[in-house]
Amino acid sequence: MGKPIDRLELRTRVRMITRTNRYRLLMEERQRAEQQARKLLFELEHAYDSTIEGWAHALDLRDKETEGHSRRVTTLTMQLSRMFGLNENEIAHIRRGALLHDIGKLAISDSILLKAGPLTPEERTVMQMHPVYAYQWLQPIDFLRPALDIPHYHHEKWDGTGYPYKLCGDDIPLPARIFAVVDVWDAMTNDRPYRKALPAHIVQDHIRSQSGKHFDPLVVEMFLHTITGANGISSVHQRELNRFCR
Repeated sequence: MGKPIDRLELRTRVRMITRTNRYRLLMEERQRAEQQARKLLFELEHAYDSTIEGWAHALDLRDKETEGHSRRVTTLTMQLSRMFGLNENEIAHIRRGALLHDIGKLAISDSILLKAGPLTPEERTVMQMHPVYAYQWLQPIDFLRPALDIPHYHHEKWDGTGYPYKLCGDDIPLPARIFAVVDVWDAMTNDRPYRKALPAHIVQDHIRSQSGKHFDPLVVEMFLHTITGANGISSVHQRELNRFCR
């Protein structure tokens, strides 16, 4: 005859097996839910990014920018940002900020934005409000809040003579300092309604002359290194770059 069944042991084993199966089912359900959440987040981010690209194209057209201006400055800003050791999550926000750098100009009337001649002091004051409008529009949107540095601060200057807040030096967020150089480069090396594109060497000389004035000297050197394919950067700026990349 076989060993008598221990009913208590049997019940204990059945409970353990039931709990194990229940735990396994719960974990599988949780994994499916997490996968679905990741898929939905990816689709939401893709939808946001597609919308942002559409906004950027519309802004280029309204402001009479050259075709592809926003895409060009975005690509080069991302490239330079990686050289400063920024991670891919930060780069994603920089991409969105670069595409939306002039979103605040939607609040500027055509009579000012598209004026053929020089602006009056009053008109210039209105124009210089567009970074503030960008902040007011984008700040309430959680998804875009981390992308605000470029739309909000890209007209600040290293020496404190920019706008809207006259920030100077490292008080200006790094993405905005990087973008400022790229934006001027693209504006000057491409045709505009009021002038033809300037030769690259002239624009390089202009950017170099504005190092420590309009632009962060380290960003200028890294930018020129990228554009010209130079063999290296100065030891002083190499130490600064190492500080960013730690």
